[in-house]
Amino acid sequence: MGEPGRVIGVDMTEDMVARGQQLAREHGFANVEFRQGDIEHLPVDAASVDVVISNCVINLTPDKLASFTEIHRVLKPGGRILISDLVTAGDLPEDVRASAAAWADCLAGAMEKEAYLATIRQAGFAQVAAVSESSYEAPEMDERLRGKILSVKVRAVRGQ
Repeated sequence: MGEPGRVIGVDMTEDMVARGQQLAREHGFANVEFRQGDIEHLPVDAASVDVVISNCVINLTPDKLASFTEIHRVLKPGGRILISDLVTAGDLPEDVRASAAAWADCLAGAMEKEAYLATIRQAGFAQVAAVSESSYEAPEMDERLRGKILSVKVRAVRGQ
């Protein structure tokens, strides 16, 4: 990033925005700011961002296409994304999809991997690729989910 670079952090809660602002002050980062908003309605001008990084946020949104379309909107032509998220290898049981605990664990909203990648393409991105993938398991995970949850990192570019 360097001195001329700028970072905008977005979170949907006032508390996390305040925490980010406090940490930026404590560490002397004058080129970092935090704004309250959500991934489907980013508080950022169109075509103003070079890179969007997201860590396990998209699978929490009910409308993944709206999220990726909004990310596409704020990126400059040639801008890129690196998204880390949980996806599935196959369908999840309906009771898991409806479970508040599974939503809190970032599992219930996960899409099937190929559908997730297709959604990114549908939002207008090119060069969509899963650059890393691994099985995701947690000790308390429902046995029916073992081997069905994948952690992926996806890279893509906004075309001209």
